[in-house]
Amino acid sequence: MVSTPHVNHWWNVTLHLTPRGLGTGPQIQGEAIFDIEFDFVDHRLVIRHSDGGERVLPLAPMSVAEFTSRLFEHLADLELHPRIHGAPNEVELAIPFAKDFTHASYDAAAAHAFWRQLVDADRALSRFRSEFTGKVSPVHFFWGAMDLAVTRFSGRDAPRHPGGAPNCPNEVMVEGYSHEISSAGFWPGGGREGAYYSYAYPDPAGFSEAQMPEGAHWDPALGEFLLPYEVVRQSTDPEGLVHSFLTATFRAAADLGNWGAAADSRE
Repeated sequence: MVSTPHVNHWWNVTLHLTPRGLGTGPQIQGEAIFDIEFDFVDHRLVIRHSDGGERVLPLAPMSVAEFTSRLFEHLADLELHPRIHGAPNEVELAIPFAKDFTHASYDAAAAHAFWRQLVDADRALSRFRSEFTGKVSPVHFFWGAMDLAVTRFSGRDAPRHPGGAPNCPNEVMVEGYSHEISSAGFWPGGGREGAYYSYAYPDPAGFSEAQMPEGAHWDPALGEFLLPYEVVRQSTDPEGLVHSFLTATFRAAADLGNWGAAADSRE
C-alpha cells in the first residue's frame, strides 16, 4: 500500500503468479524499484533491488515471529523500510506477527502442489478474462483469502458492502465491492483439494438456482458456486469443464442482473 499508487479495488496490493511462485511485482523505493518473490520451486523468499542488491530467506520451518524478524533485517540491509500492519487479515485468530511463536511449520511439498494448482488456474482464468470487453481485473492473488481471482464489472455502482470480514477494516471491503461484479477464481478451500468458485455482488434474484455444469454446486454458507478441484482433475476435459463453469456463472449473474450491453464478450 505504501510502495505502489493506490489502484481501484486494491488491485495494487495483490500478488501475481510467477514462473517459480508468487511475487509482488515492482514496488517503488524513491527513484528505484524492488520486488519480493515466494519461490516455491527452491523454497526461498527472494528480495531484489534495482541497484543490484539481493537477499534470500529460506522457506523452512520456523516461527512466524522469526520469519518476520529475518525478513525485515534483510529489507533493512537493502535500505528498504516499509511500514506494515503487523497482524494477519481475514482470519479469526490474528496473532501479531512479531509475537507468533505458535505457527512454525512449512510443508514444502504442499506449497509446491498449491502453486502448481495456481498455474492451472491462472491459465484458465486468463483465457476467461480475455473474452470480456468491459472493465475486468487482472488475474491476481489476494493474500487475505489466499485466492487467485478475476473480476468482471457491469459498470454500475453497487450497494454499500456491509463489511464484516474478520480482522479487516470495513472500508477495505467497501472499496473492494464499490461496483457491481461477477467474480471467479480458485482457492484452497471448498473441496478436498481446493475449488474454483464464482459469485456475484450483489447477487441477483434466482442466481443460486442457475443451472451449472455437472459437478458444480451452490454453497449457501459461502454464497457462491463451487467446482471442486478433484472433480476437475478427474474430468476427461478439465480445461473445458472449468471454462464452462466460469462462463455459466458469469452468464447467470449478467443475465439475471440485467447487465445488458455491459455483458458483451468475445465468447
